[in-house]
Amino acid sequence: MRHLTGNLPGKIVSSACLEPRWFYIPNLIGTVLTLKGLMDATTKSTTMSINTLNCIVIDNDQSFHTKYRSYFDSFTEYSLADVYTSAEEALAEYDTHNPDIVFIEVALNDGCGIDYIQHFRKKDAQVKVIMLGAQNDFDLVKKAFKHSANGYISKPVNARKLYNALDSIKNEGATMSNDIISLFVATFQRKSREIFSERENQVVDLLCQGATYKSIAEKLFVTASAVNFHVQNIYLKLDVNSKSEALQKLQQLDYVGKAA
Repeated sequence: MRHLTGNLPGKIVSSACLEPRWFYIPNLIGTVLTLKGLMDATTKSTTMSINTLNCIVIDNDQSFHTKYRSYFDSFTEYSLADVYTSAEEALAEYDTHNPDIVFIEVALNDGCGIDYIQHFRKKDAQVKVIMLGAQNDFDLVKKAFKHSANGYISKPVNARKLYNALDSIKNEGATMSNDIISLFVATFQRKSREIFSERENQVVDLLCQGATYKSIAEKLFVTASAVNFHVQNIYLKLDVNSKSEALQKLQQLDYVGKAA
């Protein structure tokens, strides 16, 4: 059947060309949704790629290498480019991987891992370096941070410890495992007590227990003026001006808990 078009005089158009417009709407919607799905998938893939931090690990013990790969396989925000036993080998292949984070063991066969921090920083000033230590030695930890390490975690490393370290680096720029933090706290508390003489430490302990100057004098078999002399020295070393300020400062140093 043939129809004359109303708007185009003299033009004869087949009825097949005049299907209602609603016929095309479902197909159009389907096409739009398909394109949107492809765009969302592309955006998601790009975002994941941008947010994923690339890492390398340098560990003497090859028995741990498989474990590192297994741990990273379970992470979505972090990827493992490679695992090495040698810092020199990792440096040689650095430009191939361009890591965001480098885990490096302190005791390496080709030298001290701490000494390699600056070598990696010459490659990339922004790279984060986390030390792996089999020994929780305060001097080594202090040396690592003095050489601008971003973190220090103790071995052996499990998935949780590794993930927490990565998250801390990503969100805060630094990390320490709990045992290293405890090592720092204990060392500084010990050093804090060393600022006082033996007699001053005795006075401090009694002050923290709530003793008065008179009772301190009686317990230490000294005069009240001698106690006052020691207390003034304690105030000076704590940089405080009163007993309440001293007790607050001593509590921060964990003296109160030890003396109670």
